[in-house]
Amino acid sequence: MSGQILVSTTGRILRQLRHDRPTIALVLLMPLLLLTLVYFMFEEQEPMFHRVALIMLGIFPFVIMFLITSIAMLRERTSGTLERLFTTPVGKLDLLFGYGIAFGLAAAVQGIVATTFAFWLFDLDTAGNMAWVVVIAVANAMLGVSLGLLCSAFARTEFQAVQFLPLVAVPQILLCGLFVPREDMAGWLEAISNVLPLSYSVEALMEVGANVDPTDTMWRDFGIVVGVVVVALALGAATLRRQTP
Repeated sequence: MSGQILVSTTGRILRQLRHDRPTIALVLLMPLLLLTLVYFMFEEQEPMFHRVALIMLGIFPFVIMFLITSIAMLRERTSGTLERLFTTPVGKLDLLFGYGIAFGLAAAVQGIVATTFAFWLFDLDTAGNMAWVVVIAVANAMLGVSLGLLCSAFARTEFQAVQFLPLVAVPQILLCGLFVPREDMAGWLEAISNVLPLSYSVEALMEVGANVDPTDTMWRDFGIVVGVVVVALALGAATLRRQTP
């Protein structure tokens, strides 16, 4: 992986993203609309709103970025862009990590906007600093980016790429502790939850919500999520095909 090529690749993807207004709207506005829906759902149950909204600040970026990146990478392949790129010195790691960095920057903007919206407009309250919520939300978005890029390697059409969403994302949402605390689940469900990365990002958010200072558990969970992001990007590079038959 070349630093210069990585920077160039990241710049190209950011320029494409800048001109894609529907995607920008989806990244920036959809979490705000969903948070508004959550607020009015739990308007009369303030403690429940604080818990659910905090978790959703991690789940929404994960789902949105998974969907966007899996489709974006598939389009690169089906349009022949990858075939042309790979005739240049651009390598698979350059491309995958370029996507990761570009959409990571978009995720940072998304995390700042959504978290500020939740704290200032809806009075979301956490014991820990709001900045940690932003950091973990961005890590969750990066998790969605990396898993989306990995899954896109196995899809031949945009419809197939979308089909990976319920397969990869929905089980993680159901078992991450949003509906039932993980320790209260049946043993086999808890065992599955323990190997799903979204469980650790949600636990990290809950640690921020309950503790003034970062805890060892939060650091451990954050490290696990970052590790999964790196591994998924590497696996995505290893399985990436130049074009779709």
